[in-house]
Amino acid sequence: MRFSVWAPSARRVRVSVDAGVHEMTAGEGGWWHAEAEGINYAFLLDDSRDRLPDPRSRWQPHGVHQESRVYDHAEFEWTDDAWHGRQLPGGVVYELHVGTFTEGGTFDAAIDRLDHLVELGITHVELLPVNSFDGTAGWGYDGVLWGAVHQPYGGPDGFKRFVDAAHARGLAVVLDVVYNHLGPSGAYLDRFGPYFAGQNDWGPGLNLDGAGSDEVRRYVVDNALSWFRDFHVDALRLDAVHALLDRRAVHLLEQLAVETEALSSALNRPLTLIAESDLNDPKLVTPRERGGYGLHAQWSDDFHHVLHVKLTGETSGYYTDFAAQDALERVLREVFFHAGTWSSFRERTHGRPVDTRTVPGHRFLAYLQNHDQIGNRATGDRLSATVSPGRLACGAALLFCSPFTPMVFMGEEWAASTPWQFFASFPDPELAEAVRTGRRREFARHGWGEADVPDPMDPATVERSRLDWAEADAPGHREVLELYRTLIRLRREHPELAAPWVADLRVDTAPDGSWLVLHRGALRLAVNFGAGPVTLPLGATATLLSWGEAAVDSGAAELPPDSFVLVETR
Repeated sequence: MRFSVWAPSARRVRVSVDAGVHEMTAGEGGWWHAEAEGINYAFLLDDSRDRLPDPRSRWQPHGVHQESRVYDHAEFEWTDDAWHGRQLPGGVVYELHVGTFTEGGTFDAAIDRLDHLVELGITHVELLPVNSFDGTAGWGYDGVLWGAVHQPYGGPDGFKRFVDAAHARGLAVVLDVVYNHLGPSGAYLDRFGPYFAGQNDWGPGLNLDGAGSDEVRRYVVDNALSWFRDFHVDALRLDAVHALLDRRAVHLLEQLAVETEALSSALNRPLTLIAESDLNDPKLVTPRERGGYGLHAQWSDDFHHVLHVKLTGETSGYYTDFAAQDALERVLREVFFHAGTWSSFRERTHGRPVDTRTVPGHRFLAYLQNHDQIGNRATGDRLSATVSPGRLACGAALLFCSPFTPMVFMGEEWAASTPWQFFASFPDPELAEAVRTGRRREFARHGWGEADVPDPMDPATVERSRLDWAEADAPGHREVLELYRTLIRLRREHPELAAPWVADLRVDTAPDGSWLVLHRGALRLAVNFGAGPVTLPLGATATLLSWGEAAVDSGAAELPPDSFVLVETR
């Protein structure tokens, strides 16, 4: 068996395989190689006695600080030969965290809930990061060995079983991956070579454009392609790509798009790249032939922010600008609220306009809630904790009747009462205390008392964040679940609702923003956010869906506060 590792500055490299230690031979480009037999292995650099896991490890059965284990992708018996993929346009995405999606917190336990997603009408199931991180419980964004699947979830075979089962049900799998930083515990990459270059808000950033960066970029791209090829994943959600500092003529994201397209052709199924970006720059999703990076989609925080303000009335921090009376209309018409305009939170102009005549709306994922916007609140409270069912329903109607790709966060579809809080489980006491105190200090600056902020290291925080599936059929929850099912079904049955061309959208609003009518072909969605009733002449010929005692009489809609109606005008 051949063992290889990139260590360009090392004078000597050995590999420990089971009970033996073997000298490695220097090859081209800083790579070292050795032939040995065994399954558990680690590398020793120069004269150090530290046994380091493989940076390209495929399996870490005993954690990120321990030796790696040989894993052969060819040994898994896939049953998805008939799966030919699923494109993102027209889809509905469901974001979940494996550890808190079910009581068991494993891939196999999650498989048992996939039929729920099918019945809901979901097409793409997105998993928060599943790569190895230190500890047992965490969000996954502190991963340090990107190619090894977190063992407490079920390891590499468990993830493959999940993907295989999802494909059997017609569900595409989206995987959240983090290439902008590494976690604070177990990040040994800098011991091997010039992987790091500076820091960002979350940890050490990668060297993408300096000396030795060719292999670092290869490290990233090879990892991404492996998820597609070896784990049969259908799409990757790229975390915080604005933190990928790259001054090369060909940005890492463009390189990744090029190689993903080539692999898609070879596999004969669609492979999708979805960015999370704070830049409000449509260049990410603009095709390469028009000067863009060629990614397929990106998250739209502006859609979230404007609806969060509309539903909750919160206007602090980055929500301040979204309190403008025309904010919701602008986002629906133009995608970005900040599009070369002043951002008071940033104290500068921000963003660039989207050419809605040429860039389809399906390239922007829209959502009322996601892991960030819930979990990074002090108490991890969902919208359902503070917003009435009627306002939640109005938000959901706008989400599924918009020209964007809708995304749902786990439990949102039944207005789950369980919070989703920030948690971790670093074994190192000093690191654990640093995370604990840092979290409390962060929210203390916003007026929260220490006792109000959950201890991220307390196992009870994880338990509070776990979904209670019994709620889904309970009064006050099952009605919301049926609403979500109906909205998704209507979006599928009426092509107008999924039509992606934002430039064709017509939006009528009250001068004070209290009501809104969204025109989608021959369909009209009328929503009343105001404190009093409103009558709107819609010319309706049939009612498809209503909420909150909204009624249609002689073509006009009578809307009480916090209600909506979806009608046809054919």
